[in-house]
Amino acid sequence: MKCPACGNELEEMTAGDVAVDVCKGGCGGIWFDWLEMKKFDEPHESAGEAILEVERDDSVTVDHSKRLNCPKCDGIVMMRHFFSIKKEVEVDECPGCGGFWLDAGELGKIRSLFSTEEERHKAAKEYFDEVFGEELTAMQAEDEAKLAKAKKVTNMFRFICPSYYIPGKQEGAAF
Repeated sequence: MKCPACGNELEEMTAGDVAVDVCKGGCGGIWFDWLEMKKFDEPHESAGEAILEVERDDSVTVDHSKRLNCPKCDGIVMMRHFFSIKKEVEVDECPGCGGFWLDAGELGKIRSLFSTEEERHKAAKEYFDEVFGEELTAMQAEDEAKLAKAKKVTNMFRFICPSYYIPGKQEGAAF
């Protein structure tokens, strides 16, 4: 596979029980296949230590404004987004195969953001509540008001039309 950032040939490197593709001697980026990065993104995962510092050529420059093509999927441009709600690290993710491309040094930054997956989820929930909390609370109150109104209408129909007038509830019913 070719490096999506600098065009160098990617080399396979084994870290723990996972083989990742690295741009050794080029830009120093790392390619993770689908779900592989989950094995390296937390500081306590010792397998990630082996790939933190990929040998790179300092003369190779990467244009970070350029959109990258997936090294695995032909013709698919990767999506660039922040890795977490802290918005400190931008990663490139392939919408086709789910793989991730990290530029040199990004894995170390990702590993320093959160110590556990639970901490990451908690931070995301807090951020979500901060951004959408008031709006969701208002929507919930509106839904509860609509539910209360619907229950009133239902109770009115039960009073006006007792169950023995409902078809199938009584033999010989008029309906």
